[in-house]
Amino acid sequence: METNNKKDFKKFSQGYTFKILMLVALVLLLLIPLSMITGLIYERNRTADDAEAEIMEAWGSQLMEAGPIITIPGVRTEQIRTKTERDGRTEEKIEEIKYPFTLVIMPRNLTIKADFTTEIRRRGIFSVPLFSGSLSLSGAFDPAEARSSLASNEALSFEKAELIIALSSQKGIRKIEKALWNDQEMFFQPGNRGHALFRKGSSGIYAAIPAFSGAQSTFDINIAIQGGQLVRFLPVGQDTHVAIATDWASPSFQGSFLPGASIITDSGFDAVWDISYLSRDIPLFWRSGDDSHEYTSSMFGVNFFRAIDTYALNTRAVKYAILFLIIPFLTLFLLEVFTKKRIHPVPYLLAGIANIIFYLLLLSLSEQMQFYLAYLLAALGVTVMMTLYSRALLPSWNKSWYMGLVITISYVLLYAVLNAESYALLIGSIGAFLVVALVMYITRKLEWYGPDE
Repeated sequence: METNNKKDFKKFSQGYTFKILMLVALVLLLLIPLSMITGLIYERNRTADDAEAEIMEAWGSQLMEAGPIITIPGVRTEQIRTKTERDGRTEEKIEEIKYPFTLVIMPRNLTIKADFTTEIRRRGIFSVPLFSGSLSLSGAFDPAEARSSLASNEALSFEKAELIIALSSQKGIRKIEKALWNDQEMFFQPGNRGHALFRKGSSGIYAAIPAFSGAQSTFDINIAIQGGQLVRFLPVGQDTHVAIATDWASPSFQGSFLPGASIITDSGFDAVWDISYLSRDIPLFWRSGDDSHEYTSSMFGVNFFRAIDTYALNTRAVKYAILFLIIPFLTLFLLEVFTKKRIHPVPYLLAGIANIIFYLLLLSLSEQMQFYLAYLLAALGVTVMMTLYSRALLPSWNKSWYMGLVITISYVLLYAVLNAESYALLIGSIGAFLVVALVMYITRKLEWYGPDE
């Protein structure tokens, strides 16, 4: 009885079912170093983000702008009457209490023009897209409606009115090239007077408005500015027109509003937005204290998108890694079956490690050169190594060259998936279906318990 059990176990251990279970165990084991590579990609991506942040901090940060807006301090006067009885007479005392407030007014129309040139700044192997150029703000204010909302006991101090431009950071300002209010010059100072509009803790600039009487007025401001990565604007005008022109060839339009018209060429892009106040939830005027008035969700603009994001592509590649572990294992298993030469589990393990090293090579090489070239070198190296190793394991080239063919097709398919983001799931699922169908067809008559003795 014991002899029969040993024979049955020996037959099972030498059968194909045992080999398949062993391959499954190897795949699960190789998920450990694969998860370590995933963590390495994340760590390198974070290092790149830190390097970009350091460059941005020295250059001027991202450009987020809101305004200009007018702020006018005012006072509401209320009378409090008190009556007292003294010597049989009633005395009435009137006391005036003043409550200060600030009236904030948006422009009637606002035109923003941004004309930037871009460059890539590097720190070590990491880089970030930066821009510099002119930011032009022009338009008109009509405070009539805001003034008509005042009560009879409210008064404004027009001589203390200020024009405020909120910015994510004023560090990117090179200089104010022009600042005119009704053709009179204004002088800006740092700070946004607590009117961030889109984010607490942001900065800005402000200027006293010359000879302001509360009548309709025009403004024309031109700022030499620099920044990086993205540009965002807040459509504060009753009618807001924004035009952005740069030499960056791969923009990514973001935010609550997409451009009404855009032209993108290899030499840059031009984009135009026309936004009415009816399409966003920003009042034309309000009093300080009415609300927090942070309208980050209404901002729009463009990201200076890099067409090839190395770490994003590496992350996507690793997501398909388990499939590209299984395929070489199945290929080597089928070659073992049809050449009738038994292969020890160690070569399977080495083949799996070789395919994992591909992702490590891809990450390290893609940090030093263009992604397509890094992918080509990593894939070519692993394909040649696997083909030669298969030849060493198998008796001739008649079957071993199939390993090179399968690995080549696999990497070509993976590259197609990485570069076709919209169709990645479709390509990957069809590829997986074809692989399973092919294996099922080839092994349809295979005796999984091994040949009978």
